[in-house]
Amino acid sequence: MEDIQAFARQVFASQPFSQFIEAELAALSQDSAELTLTIQDHHKQQHGFVHGGVISYLADNAIAFAGGLALGGNALMAEFKINYLRPGVGTRLIARAQARSTSKRMAICQCEIYAVEGDESQKLCALAQGTVVPAG
Repeated sequence: MEDIQAFARQVFASQPFSQFIEAELAALSQDSAELTLTIQDHHKQQHGFVHGGVISYLADNAIAFAGGLALGGNALMAEFKINYLRPGVGTRLIARAQARSTSKRMAICQCEIYAVEGDESQKLCALAQGTVVPAG
């Protein structure tokens, strides 16, 4: 398990967009992943809310890591859907993804994305689901 988690951390560290957006890979398990992001002005859209693309990125990447870990290696997203429930406002975003069903050929994963306020209260701002498949 440590080898695959080390592999996942290496993959995350090698993603130029993840570094650009300043996301962090906060936690991993055998079938889950958590990404966090400190909200900055350049993450926001014209109304002052976190841009939907930023929220979608967090969900997509958290799902890909959760599915990849559940499948035991390198994986790719095959399908992705997101529902935005409320604006992303606060100081941080947390994306928590978990593989819900895994076979040799795919992992179906769900992700909850929370906006964290200064007092650490978390508000669910989006739900996502994705299908992850082995790469190659």
